Amino acid sequence: MSKNTLSTHIKEKLDVLRIGKERCMYKVHELLRDVNEKAYKPTLLAIGPYHHSKVGQGFMEGHKLCHLRQMLERTEGSIETYIIALRELEERARNCYVECISQTSDQFVEMMLLDGCFIIELFRKYEIYKETGGQEYDPIFQKEWMLPRIARDLLIFENQLPFFVIAKLFDMSESNKSRNLVEHIVDIEETNETISITDKLTDLHGLKEIEDWTTIPLSTELLEARVEFNIAKKFQEIEDSSIHSATELEEAGIKFKKAEESSFFSLKFNNGLMEISPLSIQNGTETYLRNLIAYEQYCDRQNGSNYVYNYVRFMDHLINSPKDVKLLRQKGIISNCLGDDEIISTMVNKLGHYISFSTNIYARTFKNLNMHCKKRRNIWMAKLRRDYFNSPWALLSFLGAVLLLALAIAQTVFSIIP
Repeated sequence: MSKNTLSTHIKEKLDVLRIGKERCMYKVHELLRDVNEKAYKPTLLAIGPYHHSKVGQGFMEGHKLCHLRQMLERTEGSIETYIIALRELEERARNCYVECISQTSDQFVEMMLLDGCFIIELFRKYEIYKETGGQEYDPIFQKEWMLPRIARDLLIFENQLPFFVIAKLFDMSESNKSRNLVEHIVDIEETNETISITDKLTDLHGLKEIEDWTTIPLSTELLEARVEFNIAKKFQEIEDSSIHSATELEEAGIKFKKAEESSFFSLKFNNGLMEISPLSIQNGTETYLRNLIAYEQYCDRQNGSNYVYNYVRFMDHLINSPKDVKLLRQKGIISNCLGDDEIISTMVNKLGHYISFSTNIYARTFKNLNMHCKKRRNIWMAKLRRDYFNSPWALLSFLGAVLLLALAIAQTVFSIIP
């Protein structure tokens, strides 16, 4: 290749280079993917270009076409109208993806139309399904295994459409504005087999297009977590602090309790009592948490706060062995639907592999726990309760020993007095 040809070749690459703030659709980096590759792959439904033609071909493509036809019949709209609207968004949508998209213009617009309309109709049908108790027939809702799998795939980090594409199609298809798109998203995600925290993590689902998403109601626990985050950031408590495992903390006198009427981020420590919100661990929990952490890892650093990862990291410190899982399970903090405490221990310990973070939002809790464990009085009292007060017989033996010691001292004193 000559110098001029090479120069032209490089210039052509520079000309097509897309640099902009909207590049927000990433692929998980290899180190993170290698820990559990299946967690980042859709199993049934492909949305967007990254997994297009790789998952759900034939089976789900038929459902997408049916949903498009039903939406056109419901809105009495023309397919040309939707295509024209999406062509206007094509370049902006392409620029959202970091990876180069090989699809032609027609293929990309068709993908946006089918995927976007499928999602919107799925939301609408789910609302009807809840209201009617499943009286309206739809193959997706008639098979119990399908909807949870679809909800799971809609959370996959690489399996996304830009939010403004779905919002545009939603506005064109909805004559009744009684509900907004965010409410539909929260509803459908609650069908997932695992915990649902979408109502507190709306900005992780591509909803950054909303100018003021902070108007969405936030839980008290998330607001408290934001306060902790700001405090930690202010005092730069970002060192990799550590705490003991759950069994070690219990030996130091710390009691564990399931937080009542709390949500995902609730972690409170006061006067030796550690209250933690319950976590149900099921088949899809690892996938759910891994993809939420991936969203956090690729968020804007200035706006990112790593709420999910900080919670997972805290649990990772508490769980070092199956004994720790057993303790938290007995306290009602962990609900183990997988049956084996060792599986839970291994899963939690791997969740933080190759994850970087800037601020520990639970820095104050870490500090207070460590201060409690450093006080010898707390350790002595815990040992006393564990060794002598753990059963009525042990308590009676201890009291008997104390009584004998007191009588011996009294006898000695009275023998000295004369």
